[in-house]
Amino acid sequence: MDAENRFETRTTFLLLRLEWLGGLAVCSVLAVRHFSEIRWAVFIALFVVIDAIGYLPGALAFRRSRDGRISRWYFVAYNTMHSLVTAGVVAGLWAVLVKPEWALLALPLHLLGDRALFGNSLKPFGVLFEPHSHPAYADFERAYSNSTGENSGESRRGADAVRL
Repeated sequence: MDAENRFETRTTFLLLRLEWLGGLAVCSVLAVRHFSEIRWAVFIALFVVIDAIGYLPGALAFRRSRDGRISRWYFVAYNTMHSLVTAGVVAGLWAVLVKPEWALLALPLHLLGDRALFGNSLKPFGVLFEPHSHPAYADFERAYSNSTGENSGESRRGADAVRL
C-alpha cells in the first residue's frame, strides 16, 4: 500500500498478482517462441534449484515440527532463493560466465508463477512457514474491513501537527 501501511487488501493483492501474471505471460510467450533454442537440462535445473534449496528443506522441517516453529534460516533460504534480485544476479552471472540463453527464463517463470498463480511471495519470520492465517492479521483484516478511513485521516493530521 505505502511505506507506513505495509499490507495488502484483497483487491490490491489481486492487482499485484495480475501484474505478476503479466510478467509470467511475457516470459511464457518468450519460452514458447524460443522453445527449440532452450537447453532443457539447464532450464529444469534452474527451475528446480529454487525450491530444492529454498522451499523443500523448510517444508520438511515444518512438517516434522510439533508446533510449526522452525529455524529462521529456513525463511532466509526461502527468501533468498525466491528473490527476483537473486534470480537477476544468477542470470547475470550465468550470462557472463557461461552464456546468455533462453534457459534463464526458468528463473522468472518460477518466481512469477509462484507469485501470480499461488500468491506466494517472501516469508516474514512472524508467520508459519506454510500458509496459515496469523491471528493478529485476521483480527486486523476484520477491523480494517469495517473501517471507513475517517479516523486514519484525523490521526494523520494530528501527527503532522505534532511535527510542526
